[in-house]
Amino acid sequence: MDQVFKALADPTRRRLLDRLREHNGQTLRELCDRLDMARQSATQHLDILERAGLVTVVRRGRERLHYLNPAPIHEIEERWISEFDKPRLQAISAIKNQAEEYAMTSGSASVPSYVYVTYIRAGAEQVWQALTDADLTARYWGHANVSDWQPGSAWEHRRVDGSGAVDVVGQVLKAEPPTRLVITFEDTPDAQPPRDPSVVTFLVEPHEDIVRLTVTHENLPNSEMLNGISQGWPAVLANLKSLLETGEVLPQAPWSMSSSHA
Repeated sequence: MDQVFKALADPTRRRLLDRLREHNGQTLRELCDRLDMARQSATQHLDILERAGLVTVVRRGRERLHYLNPAPIHEIEERWISEFDKPRLQAISAIKNQAEEYAMTSGSASVPSYVYVTYIRAGAEQVWQALTDADLTARYWGHANVSDWQPGSAWEHRRVDGSGAVDVVGQVLKAEPPTRLVITFEDTPDAQPPRDPSVVTFLVEPHEDIVRLTVTHENLPNSEMLNGISQGWPAVLANLKSLLETGEVLPQAPWSMSSSHA
């Protein structure tokens, strides 16, 4: 938390965050051009923001794309604001959601559409199991994600209300336990109109004595789906974090990927 406050104390770093809020996923060159800043100076400030968890860097070929990560600011809200000022918390949460919406880009399909990072006090194997175990996903997601999780295999986002209904299907593109899982999210065959699947990558990285989990959601078809996942992924990952760290999920309604496909 000290690193977050230190990072936010500098007006130049706040300007960098503002530029990412306006247009997420920028390269170093783009940020320097927009702020008329020397590359060396911008790099130093971005390194501080990255160490504080306020900026996430995703590599695409030779480029490093910088994304605003609202998770540390959300933690500040929960620790110091939610207990005392609910209306103001709701306003700040709306600002956070708006910032996350800028993760949608109009560039090529190789640019991530949405990136979210969280830190979990658990081992990489525990996080991998939580991502791939049907019983565990049922607890923190409200749907059981069912598959053998082998590359090329199908997976299902299955309701746990006893109906056995499947809201979303997909394919496992890559499975490299316990660090990387890449899957498609597709509508069920009877969904209309049909559309190309989106792609989600889970990257699990040890970070000191905890795990850094990065979720990248690409190929989003429209702003409606972006709005859905911008609310959904933080809720799912907060539930996952709570389950692994405390053994209990948060007192909130479960979220389904099907709601983001509406």
